[in-house]
Amino acid sequence: MTATPVYIVCSPRPQAGKTLVARLLSEFLLLKDGKVVAFDINLKEPSLLDYLPAITETAEIDGTYGKMQLMDRVILDDRVAKVLDLGFHAFDEFFKMSDEIGFLKEAARRNVHPIILFLASPDRVSARGHDMLRQHIPPSQLIVVDNEYVVRGELPLAWARGRLLSIGALPTFLKTYIDRQNFSFTDYLRQEKDSSTELHEWIRKSYLSLRDLDQQLVLQRS
Repeated sequence: MTATPVYIVCSPRPQAGKTLVARLLSEFLLLKDGKVVAFDINLKEPSLLDYLPAITETAEIDGTYGKMQLMDRVILDDRVAKVLDLGFHAFDEFFKMSDEIGFLKEAARRNVHPIILFLASPDRVSARGHDMLRQHIPPSQLIVVDNEYVVRGELPLAWARGRLLSIGALPTFLKTYIDRQNFSFTDYLRQEKDSSTELHEWIRKSYLSLRDLDQQLVLQRS
């Protein structure tokens, strides 16, 4: 029986491209499955809720009640993929909570499969965060995202040892275009007739990378 996937998109620092990846993943899953539930755990705007309000709920982990509410939804085996856009301010607290409640073991018991998508960034804070996750998350469930807009050049060896998901860099003027809150990746693919445009190719390539990742994870979850 295939487990319900829970994607946790995270970084311990701001401006790593986390919400962009959460948007891409949420729209891809919505296109593929027809349904997805996203959770926005952010303090600052713009956040996932601003881009995808129809499928996104806000969540807080500052108090016990908020943590219980979030975990009750996330650990539900309902065959609907979940995407968590985990703000940098909540990074340490979320994984501390996960360790304290035995989240990974409980998820496995309930046929839920968490996948951590960690945004790589060339700084000490990110390196420490990645090291911490490697100590607690099985390699098959920890995926480093190489966002080429943030990471210039090759990833350090320590980052590239495990599973990787690469997101290509866009020119600044196109990055500004997709940062508009009413922009939809899927709508653009459907409406733009010229499939040779740089943005069309970038979205298509990103979706294909996510499709490949999803297929690998389906085999892993089965």
